[in-house]
Amino acid sequence: MPKREFVVSAGSGPGQRLDVYLAERLEGLTRSRIRKLIDEGKVMVNAASKKAGHKLRENDLVEAEVGEEPSPELHPQEAPLTVLYSDDQIVVIDKPCGLVVHPGAGNREGTLAAALLYRFPEISGLGPAERPGIVHRLDKETSGVMVVARSPEAYASLQKQFKDRDVRKVYLGLAWGKMPPEGRIDRPIGRHIKHGQRMSVRTRKPRPAETFYKVREEFQGMSLLEIRPVTGRTHQIRVHLAAAGHPLAGDSRYGRRKEESKFPRLFLHAHRLSFFHPGTGERVEFTSELPSGLANILEKLKMVSSR
Repeated sequence: MPKREFVVSAGSGPGQRLDVYLAERLEGLTRSRIRKLIDEGKVMVNAASKKAGHKLRENDLVEAEVGEEPSPELHPQEAPLTVLYSDDQIVVIDKPCGLVVHPGAGNREGTLAAALLYRFPEISGLGPAERPGIVHRLDKETSGVMVVARSPEAYASLQKQFKDRDVRKVYLGLAWGKMPPEGRIDRPIGRHIKHGQRMSVRTRKPRPAETFYKVREEFQGMSLLEIRPVTGRTHQIRVHLAAAGHPLAGDSRYGRRKEESKFPRLFLHAHRLSFFHPGTGERVEFTSELPSGLANILEKLKMVSSR
């Protein structure tokens, strides 16, 4: 059974509850599962079992036998899908904000994967059982264009294209502040050194990450950006812009907390997606226009800026 070990450092853990400490470091595990591991004696502090509420001290050694949690079973579920294009190889969809792509901790039902499996049952068996046909993902809070494979050949082709960075992705995002007309952010990203459930440029295990942007339009104190991520790290665009001092509007995780209540959702939208069609080999491009909620925000900003 896999074991994870942590040493409580001066700035990240002393005085913290054991279950809270582990919840920030064991990605994908719910608090209830962590408590179960503690109750079963699979978590030790300095070689002794402790309760979930045990307060940690500096230099404590925390050991957790995590094991492998069985993948959540995926059941087809009928749900609305906006299909931009489909053929016998691929389906291109317009994902709305608030929809989780595939099952995970705390998100078992009502996923995009379940809706796709209901409408396109032939994708069953393409890749992991809980994410059939899915070769990339968007955050729950992010809307926009996605491609899904419908055949083994398409699945292999798209996976390789994403790995080789042949896929071109363009996002639209509204960032705080006035920014240079265009720029490049090249900062490695990994798990936050203190908060393991967040990504950060402050990390012990950095992975290369590169993002290009261009300013499309300026408003009072805000910039509408066209964003092209070269790599595909988790939360890359959100982390890079926040690290540059220009977090995205409506970003409750990486943004300006006092300001985010002004926005109903994260202002990040996957606008264009381009790749080589697995069947024809020709480069194809698909576009998703801004949802009405985001477009309305821009209209209001234009009105304020024109006064």
